[in-house]
Amino acid sequence: MEPFLPKNSGMVILAPMITVHHLETSRSQRVLWLLEELGIPYDIVRYPRDPKTRLAPPELGAIHPLGKSPVIVDGAITVAESGAILEYLVECYGSQAKGDAANLQPRPGTPEHHQCRFWMHYAEGSLMNWLVMKLVFMTIPKQRMPFFVRPIARQLCGQVQTRLIDPNVGAALAFMESHLSKHAWFAGDQLTIADFQMSFAVEAALARGKGASNFPRLIAYKKRMEARPAYQHALAKGGPVIMPA
Repeated sequence: MEPFLPKNSGMVILAPMITVHHLETSRSQRVLWLLEELGIPYDIVRYPRDPKTRLAPPELGAIHPLGKSPVIVDGAITVAESGAILEYLVECYGSQAKGDAANLQPRPGTPEHHQCRFWMHYAEGSLMNWLVMKLVFMTIPKQRMPFFVRPIARQLCGQVQTRLIDPNVGAALAFMESHLSKHAWFAGDQLTIADFQMSFAVEAALARGKGASNFPRLIAYKKRMEARPAYQHALAKGGPVIMPA
């Protein structure tokens, strides 16, 4: 546990250890990356997915009523939902960070702040809905079912993907590609909290979207993200980011 030095104080207080309840191949990886960037000490409690359903195990329900991950416990405070966790960590611990991690929340009223807010909401409000649907409809035909049903399931799921899901994922990829032609990071030229929120969505979109190789700026963004030492440390501790289809 590392010491925390309050401003204008000669006292050294041991900071409470944050516990991350981390589900493998999930949005929880965003939280680990941010904690590594901020340099905050933390513990991980890892949860495997059910090998058949790929759902979170029931043990997570003892941590939070929703039974989902990520969840963090910081002393007496329990926070769920990855976006809320990211905001909580930056608000509580961002001032302690060094380098470009010290300014992850742009100043209110600036163009960067407006962009940051948009991408924080876009990740889960729009993009992840289509990516989750994509995963579900890719997975359904692979489930156990009567042999005579499988061709029908495969055809129906294929039509839903072709007519509904893929066009929306493709539009999202093109939208992000265009934005990143003007900016190094999602809110501008500096890393912000929006990049942590978008990280999982970007990886999922490139993994599941058709023609992902046609978006070089998005691929370059992913490489910049993955090249950061903090991201690599989080990956080593949390494991793979994307669930195989």
